[in-house]
Amino acid sequence: MSMSLIIAAAQSASVPGDINRNAASHGRVAAVAAECGAQLLVFPELSLTGYELALARAHPVRPDSSELEPLRRLSLDAHMTVVAGGPMLNEHGQLHITAFIFHPDGSVSMYTKQHVHQSEEHVFTSGPGGAALLIENSTVALAICADASHPQHAAHAAAHGANVYAVGAMITEDAYVRKAGLLQTYAREHRMAVLLANYSGATGGEESAGKSAIWSEEGQLVAACTGSEEALLMATMHNGVWTGKVLPLSASSAPTASSSS
Repeated sequence: MSMSLIIAAAQSASVPGDINRNAASHGRVAAVAAECGAQLLVFPELSLTGYELALARAHPVRPDSSELEPLRRLSLDAHMTVVAGGPMLNEHGQLHITAFIFHPDGSVSMYTKQHVHQSEEHVFTSGPGGAALLIENSTVALAICADASHPQHAAHAAAHGANVYAVGAMITEDAYVRKAGLLQTYAREHRMAVLLANYSGATGGEESAGKSAIWSEEGQLVAACTGSEEALLMATMHNGVWTGKVLPLSASSAPTASSSS
């Protein structure tokens, strides 16, 4: 791994279907992460629209959308890779659960969820995944929620040289212990740091467990949220040693559902 790496997970809330407002609040969170020197910032699954299966087809996100321009510009200016989620139409009119990756060179690439959950199949189609990210000297493999429930997904990432496995998710309380346990196991077994960015609060009619977390490649917890409060998790690896911190996000950086249109 590189001499120094700073990664961040946003435990954020989303206004249902409001890409504009969510992109703006993503930008405010990203600005905080950039001030802290983050080189990678990951948001939850479908963060640009909320985990709103009923609204997904009506609110597809285009990688070249003007609404995403502030995020693209921030990535460029801060030299930080930002990963945000949204529904994306493929050339056949099928919807993919997509991670939009804003790169420090101003480009945008995509990773699509490979293992669409049974509960999502009436809306979404499984996608081909995407390339790992190179950040400093580290290789970061992305996963979206249920991808990480398939041990072969993490094993494949590790076999292709990933040092970091970064997961954007929407995980409820009843599924959290099992899924977090899997992630911690992957960290230890594959010697990869593992990042989980989960939602704050309710989305899509379900309550998120929150408890976003970052584990070291030994499987040690580096930083974690205790509940579903809005927060930014930071983890710094310097000379092989991880340190972490949790920054509460003020209401000003978060969207409020009450003011949504």
